[in-house]
Amino acid sequence: MKPLLFLRLWIMVFLHYFVWGAWYAAMGTYLDKTLHFKGGQIGLAYGTTAIGALVSPFIVGILADRFFATQRILGCLHLVGAGLLYWVSTLTDFGQFYPALLAYTVTYMAGHGLTNALTLHHSKNPAKEFPLVMVMASVGWIVAGLLVSWLKLEQSAGMFQLAAGAALLMGVYSLTLPHTPPKGANAPVSLGTMLGFDALKLMRERSFATFMVCSFLICVPLSFYFSWMSVFLDELKVANAAAKMTLGQVSDVVFLMLLPLLLPRIGVKGVLLVGIAAWAVRFALFAAFASHPDLLPLMFVGICVHGMCYDFIFVMGRMYVDKHASEDIRAAAQGLHGVVTLGAGLFIGTWLSGVVGEHYKRGDIHSWQEIWMIPAAMSAVLIVVFALLFKEKREGSEKV
Repeated sequence: MKPLLFLRLWIMVFLHYFVWGAWYAAMGTYLDKTLHFKGGQIGLAYGTTAIGALVSPFIVGILADRFFATQRILGCLHLVGAGLLYWVSTLTDFGQFYPALLAYTVTYMAGHGLTNALTLHHSKNPAKEFPLVMVMASVGWIVAGLLVSWLKLEQSAGMFQLAAGAALLMGVYSLTLPHTPPKGANAPVSLGTMLGFDALKLMRERSFATFMVCSFLICVPLSFYFSWMSVFLDELKVANAAAKMTLGQVSDVVFLMLLPLLLPRIGVKGVLLVGIAAWAVRFALFAAFASHPDLLPLMFVGICVHGMCYDFIFVMGRMYVDKHASEDIRAAAQGLHGVVTLGAGLFIGTWLSGVVGEHYKRGDIHSWQEIWMIPAAMSAVLIVVFALLFKEKREGSEKV
């Protein structure tokens, strides 16, 4: 890939994830402290991205794959998204806020698949070049979080306005990206393929079924982090919460680079077990910090294991699916994995986290030790279930 093209794709990925990072991490504080939404409503608001992940395969699978160039669809979605984000920033009633945010997340989540498709289309060596381009996703999220804290937008609708401005810039910029024509203009549209249902036959194998069920279940406790972390830090008087949470994305880059070194040594099962255990440890650390706010290192360690929590579950999961599925159903298997995790898993998880948060709210503050111990216990149970039921295939010296 030529350096100029590399730079153009870097900017694309940076802007795309900057938009998300500008509002997603800190939204809980704004909804709880400024708009005074109930816990269940906050959970539903975070669940909009899960619905977006469920709906977006239709956009990518029908429009981008068959009718319109990828960069044009991406640009139009971000331009529409900019308008929706600004509209969201003006709404204070949940009955209006929720459907507006839901409409926006449908447009945004489709962009994940579009940026991936555009990058892969123009990569000469995808295995090497794609991860290097995607590093800018973490950079974009980090810069957004730092800017939100610097501008003191954690409890302000300004976070949505910042995201709207970035989305507008991204929409215009997307139209300048290299032309990426639709690949399947004459291909038949299959609902099963788009949602990954063609890969359901893999569920006949116990280990793959265990992997998918546990991938779904781990998304339930992990949703507590995204729904409540910024509120948690705010109530414990931790300044610049959005900036401190970006340490998670820094660790994301570190553990992503460590993953290829660990995989040959501990195998797929070992990596996934460490990822599940990391969630249990993270939540236990947050519970301990809630009881002892003077022990600030507990909070920082809990944030900094994010790389293990995310990379060892989602990145390793995608790699496992890609290796396990035959070529004819590989795309369908990845689609099924996305629907199960980022769709159904996160939707149920964000809803449950909202209900739990509301249950343990005492006046204007929450009983954080009780809140965090619930996802910690869920994750701990999954460690045992996965360890007992998942069997790793070995082919020669390679573990898959």
